[in-house]
Amino acid sequence: MTNKLKLAYLVSHPIQYQAPLLRRLAQEPDIDLTVFFWSDHSVKGYTDEGFGGVHVKWDVPLLEGYRYEFLPAIYRSTELTFWPQINRGVYRALKKGKFDAIWLHGYWSANCIVTMVAAKLLGIPVLERAEGTLIDHSRSHLRLALKRFFFSFMRHFVRAVLPISTRNRDYWTHYLGPGFPSFLVPYAVDNAYFRQAATAASYSREEFRTQLNLDPGRPILLYASKLMERKRCIDLIHAFLGIKPGMNGKRPYLLIVGDGSERPECEATARGAGESNVRFLGFQNQSQLARFFDLCDVFVLPSVYEPFGLIVNEVMNAAKPIIVSDEVGCQPDLIADGVNGRVFPARNVEALRAAIESVLEDAGERQKMGRRSLERISQWSFEEDIRGMREALNWLLGLPPRSAETVHVPKSGDTPNLFAQSATSHNISPQIASRGCALSDPTRPKRRH
Repeated sequence: MTNKLKLAYLVSHPIQYQAPLLRRLAQEPDIDLTVFFWSDHSVKGYTDEGFGGVHVKWDVPLLEGYRYEFLPAIYRSTELTFWPQINRGVYRALKKGKFDAIWLHGYWSANCIVTMVAAKLLGIPVLERAEGTLIDHSRSHLRLALKRFFFSFMRHFVRAVLPISTRNRDYWTHYLGPGFPSFLVPYAVDNAYFRQAATAASYSREEFRTQLNLDPGRPILLYASKLMERKRCIDLIHAFLGIKPGMNGKRPYLLIVGDGSERPECEATARGAGESNVRFLGFQNQSQLARFFDLCDVFVLPSVYEPFGLIVNEVMNAAKPIIVSDEVGCQPDLIADGVNGRVFPARNVEALRAAIESVLEDAGERQKMGRRSLERISQWSFEEDIRGMREALNWLLGLPPRSAETVHVPKSGDTPNLFAQSATSHNISPQIASRGCALSDPTRPKRRH
């Protein structure tokens, strides 16, 4: 290799889940990473309407360990719409950096489209990563037609996609076709951080239990997410209200960590039922969550239309069983029903209650499920992200195709490869081809077929 491969990453703002991945990618000796942000609101602090107007300023480092630049803004906003924020200088920054490849997060915004067009004009290939799944809100025929038209346009500006999950891969296949180049870069969290944080929290577990005024010996259910309609915390509360006491004659606790527009309804429902075992604990910052993960016996995420659900990754690092609806995006990859948790039909309160009771009735089986969660999440990490990114970049460099590497999901009795996929041949970027340098990793990941 004669030079490092220059990779530009463009994303809306510093994201607490992504910062550790960017630090990890920046450590690769043959990849020269520069990150371009459109907004700095997550660094300065902002009002998050999803958390009910709570002022959010993350207490984990967002900008350490990698090179970054904030592009100048024409119009500032923190809203997730087509016009969330408009920036200038994209073309100039990409041209000045002489990048070999662009990694773009998202597509449905003015800035994303400007980036795609700028990359096309400069002859820089784009790797696209986004969260879409086919489990989503219903849309009119007109909106679906417009969406298909948009993707027919976008496929000419993007060289490959980087699915975050099985369901996201299916989304890209649906809109771009089964032959469109695709390389798994799974949605992962900093496993080492959350594992170490949970271990540290375990030493003061009983002190924390006392601090929360919880009786020892009673199981604890945990919900930790925004209190908004699609998260369906209200379904969890209704399911919890029907749970009967256990063998010791005591009912479990339900801890609700988070805030949002649905909190008044959730609180009123619990209060109206005279339920004292539901505790609302409000928004907790990133560094505080591990205490709750360690304390709980079961984690529940009953969402609908959930693109992925990274909170599930975090809790799995504390070795806990997970209960999710079948509309939580990470489910096919991370949660196998009866193996490391339970899966129930979304919005089905009775099925959710049955799932909770089945996990609570056997403490020994709960521990086994928790261990399987930890085993599974250990295979869904930043190292898989690095391999997937290298695979995509190697393909852009025009290296010969290789056989698929296996990415496992636990099942009863087998571990099928969920991500075997094909990538059609493509013309190689003249800018990359002229460099004549392959990424130097001697265990370079193999291309999927």
